[in-house]
Amino acid sequence: MDVIALIGRILFAAIFVGSAIGHLTATDAMAGYAASKRLPQPHLAVRVSGVYLLVAAVMLVLGIWPDLAALALVPFLLITAFVFHDFWSVPDPATRRQEQVQFLKDVSLAGGALALFVLYASAHHPGANLVGPLFA
Repeated sequence: MDVIALIGRILFAAIFVGSAIGHLTATDAMAGYAASKRLPQPHLAVRVSGVYLLVAAVMLVLGIWPDLAALALVPFLLITAFVFHDFWSVPDPATRRQEQVQFLKDVSLAGGALALFVLYASAHHPGANLVGPLFA
């Protein structure tokens, strides 16, 4: 089961690694979008969030305090959902549907991250970790 848990962590973290790479390589484009959502200091916010995502994803994959790593993803996902994918305020129906899908994806991933947090913070958490859970 430890290997299956490791595979699950890798698959779950893949979207965050990809997103982090996007934050760090397409900073100008992402900062433009962040600026359109009135985020203060959008270039800095994009870079910091890229590093934040990469660190959390790598910690989760390697099993370095996997409970903390999973929990760290939750606020990012919820902020992203409510600030950047506010579909309820989009007048164009096609764009509203796209934003709703992104909103639901982020909320669902936050739920998955919370479930991983509970799993790894429990007394009987899966192994294949470099460093055990912080909250157990």
